[in-house]
Amino acid sequence: MSTGGLPLYEAALDDVPPRVLYELLKLRVDVFVVEQECAYPELDGRDLEPDALLLWAQDAAGRVAGTLRLLRDADGTARIGRVATAREARGRGVAADLMARALELAGDVEVVLGAQAHLEHWYGRFGFAVDGPRYDEDGIAHVPMRRPVPGA
Repeated sequence: MSTGGLPLYEAALDDVPPRVLYELLKLRVDVFVVEQECAYPELDGRDLEPDALLLWAQDAAGRVAGTLRLLRDADGTARIGRVATAREARGRGVAADLMARALELAGDVEVVLGAQAHLEHWYGRFGFAVDGPRYDEDGIAHVPMRRPVPGA
């Protein structure tokens, strides 16, 4: 699938080509651990869950330009996380394309996420609303957000 110019892909962890998986994980570490200086276990085990999907966009050279993760929580909600865009691809709509695709794949269920507070309005574009008080995660203000079941 391609929207906004870059092809989008999705796969369970076991089906991601090894070099692509390496790039996905490196991008997440580069953005969250190095750039944002977060000290948390980036590889938290949830990528291994049977229903977990990794989504990514690749540029013309085949490099991963952005990624996110779509999970299913025990209560049936979908959870989007690990939304990251390579520095050189920012501002080009890569994350928006990935979000739109993740919401398509989530289907007709509630979708939740923990947004960095400064991105609250950006996630609002996709129908998310704040669903609780702000909290601190590794020195970065976050807000829980929820998108209700479409049409409910």
